[in-house]
Amino acid sequence: MSETAAISADLSFEEALKELEVIVRQLESGDVPLDASISLYERGDQLRSHCQKRLDVAQARIEKIRVGSDGQAAGTVPFDAD
Repeated sequence: MSETAAISADLSFEEALKELEVIVRQLESGDVPLDASISLYERGDQLRSHCQKRLDVAQARIEKIRVGSDGQAAGTVPFDAD
């Protein structure tokens, strides 16, 4: 893994998290050579950033859920709508 691959925009949160967990286990094992560790770390940082962006989008959607007068969710509004 000499160069880190770009993160695909359609990579799901769950897929990215699973790959990140594998990388963490590899790095924690201490069995990875230094150069490979650096590449794994870079990939892990990309995956962490990707996961954070997905979480931010999900949070924005949650915040846009409309609540009716009875306190129940009455529908949703696209998070980019004004």
